[in-house]
Formats: sequence, structure tokens, C-alpha cells
Amino acid sequence: MKRPGMLRRRACLALGAGALWGLPGVGARAGTQAEEPLANAVRSAMSAAIAAEAPPQPSFPTVEARLAYLRWLGAMSERLQRQKTERRTRLEFLEATWYESTRAGLEPALVLGLIQVESAFRKYAISSAGARGYMQVMPFWSRLIGDGDPSQLFHMQTNLRFGCVILRHYLDRERGDLFLALGRYNGSRGRAEYPNAVFAARRRWQFTASPAA
Repeated sequence: MKRPGMLRRRACLALGAGALWGLPGVGARAGTQAEEPLANAVRSAMSAAIAAEAPPQPSFPTVEARLAYLRWLGAMSERLQRQKTERRTRLEFLEATWYESTRAGLEPALVLGLIQVESAFRKYAISSAGARGYMQVMPFWSRLIGDGDPSQLFHMQTNLRFGCVILRHYLDRERGDLFLALGRYNGSRGRAEYPNAVFAARRRWQFTASPAA
């Protein structure tokens, strides 16, 4: 017979980001992000951003830019090793996160911090509100700007792309106010708990590339 404590622990793991709030290594509550009407132009722009194919590898204008990226990739891989022990999986995740965040005009450290808070880097996390995957994307977004199949939100790059496009949309809507944009992403606009948690997590992923030798 399983002990109650073990059952509670398994239930929390199954819920992913929706079970606990603010504990190290445990995803935050996804909140109650509201489905809001989108202007046709906004819907079309977001749908196009979701649908556009991504190249398998990023391209860089200079050798120095590529070297800086590789130094970032190496540093982040070391920091993420505890959450993702398999090297190839870890690198694929970081490559996709870097690509999708920079594509959306977002800081990779911010997106990694948001993922840490939302899902604790669990690919198949599901919150009590029904949000899915790394960036805890609500299923209604697949209907609004995707192909209508919410199961695709468990695909790594699809989830990262949705999350980054949605956060970019909220940041534009809040005229660059990251505090309010993060609150809207979480469904707790105006409250400090969630933005502060993301800002704190972001510090772990910030990186200043050292000059090339």
C-alpha cells in the first residue's frame, strides 16, 4: 500500500507547474490566463509567426557572433545539466530556446527564467488550469493562432514558439512594460508574485560572453 506522502508527491509531479508555488525546482502555478478577443490584424500576424518554418540551425552574420553563441550554449548547458542530464537533449532544447526567443525579440535569459518558473523544464507539464508544456501554453491558443490541435503544444519547438510569440504579443500590448506583460502571461496582471519570480529566475540564466582568446 502506497503511503499518503508518496501519493501527494506523485500528484504534484503529474500536475507539473500547477501544483506548488515558489519552491525551488518546482514550477509555479500557471494562473488563469484569459482568452481575449484578438483584432484580425493581430491574429493574422501571430498566426503567421507561428506557422513560419524555422531553420534547423541559426545563422550568424560574423564569426564573432557565432563564437559568442557557442560560448553561451556551453555555459547554459552546464547550468541546465541537473534538469536535463542527456547532453544531446539539453543542447537541442537550448538551441531551440535561443532561436525562438531571439526570433521574437526576447532575451533568452528571460525565456529560460520563465520556463523555470512555469514548468521547471518539464516538457509534459500540465497545470491545474490546463496549460501545457515548457512555457505552459493554454490550449485555446492552438485554436486562435495555430492549427487547432492542442496536443502539438507538447512538441518542444512548437511550445517554445507559441510561448515566445504570446509573450511578445503581451509585451507589445503593454507598450514594453515587462512587469505587466509577464503578469498578463500568467493571468495575474498587476500582481507582483509572478513577475518577481521570473525576474529572480532570469538571473540564473544571464550570461556575458567573455572576449574570444
